[in-house]
Amino acid sequence: MLTTLILVPFVGALLVAFLPATSARSIALGVSAGTLGLGVAAAVMFDTGDRALQLTEQVSWIESFGVHYALGVDGLGILMVLLTVVITPVVMLAGWDEGDDNPRSYYAWMLALEALSLAVFCATDVFLFYVVFEATLIPAYFLVGGFGKEGRGAAAVKFLMFQLGGGLVLLASVIGLYVVSAQAGKPSYLLTDLEQLDISTGAGRWLFLGFFVAFAVKAPLFPLHTWLADTTEKATPGVSVMLVCVLDKIGTFGMLRFCLGIFPEASQWATPVVVTLAVVSIIYGALVAIGQDDVLRLIGLTSLSHFGFITLGIFVFSTQGASGAILYMVNHGIGTAALFLVAGYLIRRRGTTLISEMGGLEKKVPVLAGLMLVAGLATLGLPGLSPFVSEFLVLLAAFDYGWWVGAFAVTGIVLAAVYILWMYQRIFTGPAHGTLDAHVFDDGHDGHDGQGAGDTATQVAARTEVIPDATHREVLAVAPLMVALVFFGFFPQPLLDLANPYAERLLQVQVGVQDDPPTVPAPQTESGE
Repeated sequence: MLTTLILVPFVGALLVAFLPATSARSIALGVSAGTLGLGVAAAVMFDTGDRALQLTEQVSWIESFGVHYALGVDGLGILMVLLTVVITPVVMLAGWDEGDDNPRSYYAWMLALEALSLAVFCATDVFLFYVVFEATLIPAYFLVGGFGKEGRGAAAVKFLMFQLGGGLVLLASVIGLYVVSAQAGKPSYLLTDLEQLDISTGAGRWLFLGFFVAFAVKAPLFPLHTWLADTTEKATPGVSVMLVCVLDKIGTFGMLRFCLGIFPEASQWATPVVVTLAVVSIIYGALVAIGQDDVLRLIGLTSLSHFGFITLGIFVFSTQGASGAILYMVNHGIGTAALFLVAGYLIRRRGTTLISEMGGLEKKVPVLAGLMLVAGLATLGLPGLSPFVSEFLVLLAAFDYGWWVGAFAVTGIVLAAVYILWMYQRIFTGPAHGTLDAHVFDDGHDGHDGQGAGDTATQVAARTEVIPDATHREVLAVAPLMVALVFFGFFPQPLLDLANPYAERLLQVQVGVQDDPPTVPAPQTESGE
């Protein structure tokens, strides 16, 4: 089942690459819709009551090194699979005009990225995971460098250098796992074998660092985040969605799957530093986002703050925090994807990514304004929308870990309200900004229609400019995301039914951490006892 799930978009990518360009979009969308159907079928087959890996496949690949072609999913894996197969067709439908210069290349790389991302989330052999982990960089590099605005080439190189650097550190730890498992009797890269391996304290900590650094670059986490804003600023909105909402989830996925799963002692040893970096990411990402004028760069930096919340939930070592982090991974993917895509709609209409060159659009494009508002409110964690549940669980776990951690982390919610609401205000309310359009500017304007007689031609043109609102296709594309934000905001249980068993098994069985029972102060007697 999982092999078919991976092969369908991969074969689709090959078809799109060699078939006529005129059919590239429709074929790619059809393939991604078929992959969505397979992903839903896999989820239906998944037993939420079983904590073990399911839908498993295992074939010996390189026997002398203990390498297997091994696939399987648990609650974490199936959630990431569902997120990937939902996001991909949404991005293709929403960005129907993206990649106009070379549609075959654009959609082929998009399907290849989906296939490799699914392989990452399904791999249960560390060596196989590393191979597909690195392979995701190929389509990502060409999508960033080949499509977008001026400066995308430099952004793609920066993205690649950071990711390759993290991958090389990860490779050293992957080799180290072979040595450790071979010394224990028989080399193996199977996750089930490595989870049972008795690794010495020193070796475990060094190997953990290699995995963690690679995942901190991918996630991203401060201070290894500087590629993020440049990439989202220069790439197309659709590519940014795939990078931030799907590919970057590999970082936090790996922290749960490998850092905590294989190196529980080293993960606890590193917790004070990681928690501090997570809190810094939350606050720093939000503060830097406030000062941005480029809307795509701003949305990218919000994800630095959100990934700080996810990492914090993982490393406070409670089932509540882990469940909140997993839920956050899903909800962040949904909410941020909606924000990027609606921003892309506006950019195509205004011809600019600069917030300062927008303004007063609320009455001109009320549907787009409403979509942006819902996506923005989800991003800032408004109660009733799905990200709120995730943040609430993570913050509860953070306060339980240490009051100072929760106190600093909660400021991220306040700052989120600032950067989201201020962005909305500058784009949709206030005076209109724009350039003179001879078709709409009336040279004989006399100010009797409510506009000032002394207004400049540019100001009048901006106010009278006709901008088309969201089309039926654009609304249809983001509608599933909007429905999910509201539905899971009021009823998150379907997601928690998948996340909770995995979190409980990981923390209680693998890490050996038991949640402290809730305590209620005993009533005092008259004697004060």
